[in-house]
Amino acid sequence: MKKNHHGRRIDTTLGELIAAISDVAFEYSSDTKDAYHLTRLVLAEILRDASRGGEGAGPRSSTTQQLH
Repeated sequence: MKKNHHGRRIDTTLGELIAAISDVAFEYSSDTKDAYHLTRLVLAEILRDASRGGEGAGPRSSTTQQLH
């Protein structure tokens, strides 16, 4: 992964993104099913924010609140 000079964009592959998210999810989840579910939620939120052009960069949506 490489961060650009503006600090808001990281150049990476989808595979690297999924691997990074799942690594963290497995650290914080009690079982495999929970880790995959957490990975899916985080990836969906990242992609949703990206499709809005980054306007979702403020407080997190209800998806994140479901994780707590």
